[in-house]
Amino acid sequence: MVDANDDKTLYAYRNEEELELAGSIAKTLYRYDQVEQDRIPTMQHLTEEHVKQFWSRGYLVVEQALSAEEVNRSIEAIMDILSGSSIGSRIQFVRPQSELKTFEEVELAARKIHGFVDHEPRLRAIAHQPAVLEALRKLFGEEPEVAQDQAILKPPAGGAEKPWHQDMAYGALAYDKAVIGMWFALDPAELDNGCMHVIPYSHREGGSPHFAVRDWQLCDRAIQVERDIAIPLKPGGVLIFHGLLHHGTPPNFSAKRRRSIQVHYAPESAQKLSPKEYKRMFTNEMTNAEC
Repeated sequence: MVDANDDKTLYAYRNEEELELAGSIAKTLYRYDQVEQDRIPTMQHLTEEHVKQFWSRGYLVVEQALSAEEVNRSIEAIMDILSGSSIGSRIQFVRPQSELKTFEEVELAARKIHGFVDHEPRLRAIAHQPAVLEALRKLFGEEPEVAQDQAILKPPAGGAEKPWHQDMAYGALAYDKAVIGMWFALDPAELDNGCMHVIPYSHREGGSPHFAVRDWQLCDRAIQVERDIAIPLKPGGVLIFHGLLHHGTPPNFSAKRRRSIQVHYAPESAQKLSPKEYKRMFTNEMTNAEC
């Protein structure tokens, strides 16, 4: 656990109480003794058996989906976006930009970069990598289309938790067919710096109500923590996951960066959900569920 008086921590947590809450969440809503061991060496090794496994349990892990060169170019692109030398992509900060005076402060306060596919060719190349698209064709049984692109950043010494959720509960990804996410690690994503955690088979339960608590999230009480599987990844590894799979990432209290690229794809025949159907699946408006 980092010192609550560490100034860097305050980019994610405003006070000691928030930091203590984050520590409690990391201990109680995630487990670290169940680690996914079943891994596919590369995208080219994905077989029909893996396709069946994906639709059964909701995810696959590929050990090396990006080359070292692709990882390095992606990191350079992210740092260029943060420095302002690559323009057009959007950045979400956890602090007002007016308070950020140095590049280090910008990097520590940056939580997410999005909308880069149309502006940053190095990251667009990852989203449209031929091996990635071919794997998605096998999974969908039809052509994939990019539905959303993000770079998710967990800076050292306090990178915030992303609470348990389903990606299709976010409006941009609310389709009538399954969306598939590709979560690429650019730094080592490990147990101590916020690697991905999943609940296998949870996508089979369908859409679940989400609540505005720490984020747009599943209710903490609904999380089956005993089923949590951690997915550490080396740089270039990827987690491929169903858009209804319950997943989340604990805080990063380590001294290490944890940068990643996440691209969501929808099958070309997918249609957006109507507002009524979205409410039925992902909110408590029609169920009166409480968190």
